[in-house]
Amino acid sequence: MIITIDAGNSNVVVGVFRSDQLTHVWRLATDADRMPDEWWAILKPLGDADAVDLSDASGAIIASVVPRLTAKIATMVRERLDIEPIIVGSDLDVGIGVRTDNPAEVGADRIVNSVAVQHLYHAPAIVVDFGTATTFDVISANGDYIGGAIAPGVQLALDALTGRAARLSAIELNVPGQAIGSNTVQSVQSGTVLGYVELVNGMLTRISSELGDCPAIIATGGLGKLFEEHCPLIQAWEPDLTLVGLRMIHERLKSR
Repeated sequence: MIITIDAGNSNVVVGVFRSDQLTHVWRLATDADRMPDEWWAILKPLGDADAVDLSDASGAIIASVVPRLTAKIATMVRERLDIEPIIVGSDLDVGIGVRTDNPAEVGADRIVNSVAVQHLYHAPAIVVDFGTATTFDVISANGDYIGGAIAPGVQLALDALTGRAARLSAIELNVPGQAIGSNTVQSVQSGTVLGYVELVNGMLTRISSELGDCPAIIATGGLGKLFEEHCPLIQAWEPDLTLVGLRMIHERLKSR
């Protein structure tokens, strides 16, 4: 049994793999101030509730974009599971090249997604991750991560708008039936959701043109399903892409 941990800015996602099957996924709110024992106090009852004995784990791997959190989760794994976790970074041999100006600044999750997408689909590829930020990760025809683009996440943009406009209350992320809103809620949904649909479609068209090839285009992240339905260039939504990539990296490193 392998424990995979994706620590993001908004959520910490923990996956349990038995062989190559993802059997359980737990999503926790990110809190960089939680101590290792506090993380265990949350994770252990989740395992117990799902009849998963975490002490059966033979390995663990972590991808984190929250430096203050990385060491705490790693300490929890060492102390509670008696496992030395693999921590994904630009210096780790994950099987692909990172061809950017400064590989050390590339988020671990973006590297992991790039590993997963070319194993599940093909290269070249583009991964659109709808998380706290909306990121576009580009994998070249020879399988290298070559960069991408970062935009504010759609939920972040909506929260910023409604939080700063006194007359706007909380508005759900729904797709309106038309671009011309007949009331304030529809107008905000149009500008936010349909606006992001056009952003995503436009960026995918531009990136594909720069690649000069026909890439696999895969969405991931919590809101990926919403946009997959309205962005025709997106070929599939893989909500657990990062966890799958982590398992692949763990398998590669342990086999060596």
